[in-house]
Amino acid sequence: MTWDIEVDVAVVGGGACGVMTALRAAGDPGLVVAVFERSAREGCNAAISSGSLAAGGTRFQAAAGIDDSPRRHAEDILRASGDEEWRPVVEALCAAAPRIVEWLADTGYPIEIGTDMPRAGMTAPRLHTDTGRLGGARLMRHLRALLAARDNAAFVDEARAVDLVSRDGEVTGVVVAQNGALQRVRAGAVVLAADGFAADEALVEQYLPHLGTPFYGGVSTSTGDALPWALRLGARLRNMGAGLRSGLVVVDHGTRVSPALPFNGAVLVNLDGERFVDEESKGYSSMAGVLRRQPGERAAMIWDAAAMAATRESEMMRECLAAGAVQDRATLGDLAASLHLTTGQADRALAPLPGRRRLTAPYHLAWVTHGLLATQGGLVIDPSGRVLDEAGAPIPGLYAGGGTACGLAGPHSDGYLSGNGLLSAFGMGWIIGNHLAERTTRAQVQ
Repeated sequence: MTWDIEVDVAVVGGGACGVMTALRAAGDPGLVVAVFERSAREGCNAAISSGSLAAGGTRFQAAAGIDDSPRRHAEDILRASGDEEWRPVVEALCAAAPRIVEWLADTGYPIEIGTDMPRAGMTAPRLHTDTGRLGGARLMRHLRALLAARDNAAFVDEARAVDLVSRDGEVTGVVVAQNGALQRVRAGAVVLAADGFAADEALVEQYLPHLGTPFYGGVSTSTGDALPWALRLGARLRNMGAGLRSGLVVVDHGTRVSPALPFNGAVLVNLDGERFVDEESKGYSSMAGVLRRQPGERAAMIWDAAAMAATRESEMMRECLAAGAVQDRATLGDLAASLHLTTGQADRALAPLPGRRRLTAPYHLAWVTHGLLATQGGLVIDPSGRVLDEAGAPIPGLYAGGGTACGLAGPHSDGYLSGNGLLSAFGMGWIIGNHLAERTTRAQVQ
């Protein structure tokens, strides 16, 4: 067989998982690493995320007096997902998470613990964010700059992978379409680190018909291309009915309000004027299912000046305000008129639950609906990121992470906790990259 390019590690996808894999693998100067990115212009889900990293047991938490650990983090995820079978992967990712956060900080990325970022399902504050709250785009720029500085790594843009190359059941390379031609890339290991399949209408209809017709808030390149390549080699899929959803999508704008609003007193009122949920009890993914069951599949999120002050500096709220997605109402009467309620009905709808504070005028509101941001189902992997076949054995030469691999939500979208997406992507990239670098070192010693 004729090869056009030969590398040690070929990474399919230049998002969070792909770039982290390449960075860690390229830490071994003896490895040549190539990342093949379909389109940096189209972006990746990590770049349009909040960029918040969930990790338990970091030095940032310790400095803030927060008692947490990787074990506690893992138990929170498993409690929400109910996916005990996935425990080894969850524990491996949670063990890696604090090391990733601290490594990022040591590379010069400005990180702080988000003590103002409470989330449902978390028993301790563990979302770490950049100090300017500029989101995932800033994080991905930082990581790609680190990769560009590596002499033994290349980030190849506009290079869409179209198939795997295998021989006798072992993956030996990947086929890449670039500049109108196909190139066969030989590799000692291939890492599938593309996004999931949420942008492919046929696959969403096949695996996620129960979600209805949600607003899609992910990137256009999430088309699940890598899944059939691995399936032809005997790989397995799991939890394909789960997705990362959001019940915070602003109608007619597509921006999202902050998940911290409910923890600062915000309430949800549906088109019938009813308060229909304990807002603090639901994560934003599970809230999407609640919103879908409401009249018109929407509700008004209502908050006040105190809640606005606590959340307005987040990337999501800045985007909402810039887009004109937030409406202001000076009095309870003005708010009631917007909801087509009497003042008395509006006052009853805003009545605080036990232990919560009462909202006070002036008010802010945004009509929110449900959306799909990414998928959570994918390839079965082991805690080292190796893709497993139907018998549970690793497919030689093949690894997967990010949206291509099975995520952490369990079999249903309600099991998703904030931060799970980047934890899975960065965490598995860290694990796979380290594994590949260490594998080379072991071979040299032997």
